[in-house]
Amino acid sequence: MKAVGYTHNLPSDDPRALIDLELPSPVPGAHDLQVRVQAVSVNPVDTKVRRKRPASEVSPQVLGWDAVGTVLEVGSAVQGFRPGDRVWYAGAIDRPGSNAEQQLVDARIVAKAPSRLSDAEAAALPLTTITAWELLFDRLQVPRAAPQPQSAGPAALLITGGAGGVGSILIQLARQLTDLTIVATASRPSSREWCLALGVHHVIDHREPFVPQLQALALPPLRYAASLTHTPQHYAQLVEALAPQGRLALIDDFEPGDIDVMALKGKCLSLHWEMMFARSLHQTPDMAEQGRLLGEVAALVEAGRVRSTLSDNLGPINAANLRRAHALVESGQVQGKLVLQGFGD
Repeated sequence: MKAVGYTHNLPSDDPRALIDLELPSPVPGAHDLQVRVQAVSVNPVDTKVRRKRPASEVSPQVLGWDAVGTVLEVGSAVQGFRPGDRVWYAGAIDRPGSNAEQQLVDARIVAKAPSRLSDAEAAALPLTTITAWELLFDRLQVPRAAPQPQSAGPAALLITGGAGGVGSILIQLARQLTDLTIVATASRPSSREWCLALGVHHVIDHREPFVPQLQALALPPLRYAASLTHTPQHYAQLVEALAPQGRLALIDDFEPGDIDVMALKGKCLSLHWEMMFARSLHQTPDMAEQGRLLGEVAALVEAGRVRSTLSDNLGPINAANLRRAHALVESGQVQGKLVLQGFGD
């Protein structure tokens, strides 16, 4: 089968950073679906693994943690799926990825893809959807509630990096499933308009001090903050802005010592990490929650309440297009999600 992977840790502008491969088709285990991949998207985790995880010509690594495809075969312990089902998922960090014509994925972290979306549109969503859902409801423990028609919820949520992949779906989930007043940060006119179109109530500029901008909005108490990017840069302002006993959730990587955890103590703030791969990596008893939540979001999509965050389709799944996608993601300027579709002839 065709696949794209790497054998050496190289920068994305090196032609050898990602290469086209021919690999054997995988054989499903008891809990697996064997999926023919039709579209994928590229996330920051792809670029981080490419730069850091060891590989060799004998043992190439295949990336990709978002996919839409068709089930070819089901394992002996699988229930609820059959060959021919169109599915979406984000896969597992410790298994070969979706940048291949065929992939194995544990059925418990899979759901049937929404028919309302094309393959490319659907591929933009799974990883960021799981991340945003778990951050909102499992880490920050925001109550589910009917949304308020106006900006009059009992509490506010601040999202840094609202136009990114996770921010783009987090805004929608918070708007559709909670009564929070939602504030996002953005710095460019295009990213500001993107956030407003997705349903955010207010946008502030992350290049300017947070607190004066938030105070000017006359918000309800800021009880929740989701720091999705550049956490060390924004951390002190987030601590200052959060209401006492508020909650702060993080997803990005940085060096130990880059943030002062003791700064949280004076307000009794809590700090939460979200990593959507934790359930599959540790085979937790509740790992099927990821398949369930993807099913619930598929229903929201079918109802027209959640839209795709696709911003650009870069063409077929091959090494050249994936190198381009990695470079764009590494630039930090991507709005929404980048998708690739099909393997060509």
